[in-house]
Amino acid sequence: MATATARLTVLQEARLAQVLTVGWMVVEASVAITAGIIARSVALTAFGVDSGVELFSSAVVLHRLIQRSESEERGSLSGGERRASRLVGYALYALVAYILLSALVSLVLRIEPHPSPVGIALTVASLGIMAALWRWRLALAERLGSPALRGDAACSVVCLYLAAVALAGLVMNQLFGLWWADPLAAIALVWWIRGEAREAVEAGRT
Repeated sequence: MATATARLTVLQEARLAQVLTVGWMVVEASVAITAGIIARSVALTAFGVDSGVELFSSAVVLHRLIQRSESEERGSLSGGERRASRLVGYALYALVAYILLSALVSLVLRIEPHPSPVGIALTVASLGIMAALWRWRLALAERLGSPALRGDAACSVVCLYLAAVALAGLVMNQLFGLWWADPLAAIALVWWIRGEAREAVEAGRT
């Protein structure tokens, strides 16, 4: 009974962690995309779109955790989760294409982004919040034996890198007027997003 009770407690905690993750991703995606469009910032907009894709992934994992019983042990993704994983991967590849095209157009046409204090505040907040959610969910994934939660927690690491790179571009433009830092920061995001896309597609095929 104690073991079953402990498993239920961990499962409930995992659901709470995932609900908080979904909630933050809604805020992150909506604020980043809106602020990015207003400031004409490719890096900030790309960060927001990636947050939207990660929101979808987090919602899929939350749905699984809600359906899962405390005694259930799974070591692989279900058919529906594999399809969702492939869709996430394809969406991220589309984001890579958007970033490259938008960044190149910005550089060639010299489209200078406006300073974005909101974007800077958001990416700074994201660094702290996503770091905490990553460590929490990773620990819960190990206790639950959940590869889906472990994989979604790993996405938080990518989000941290994206936030840091986007922040660097925003700060350089805000403080030093280096307009080209924003599209270059966006191009730098491609490396991490491409890896995330490849992992999502491969996970959907296993």
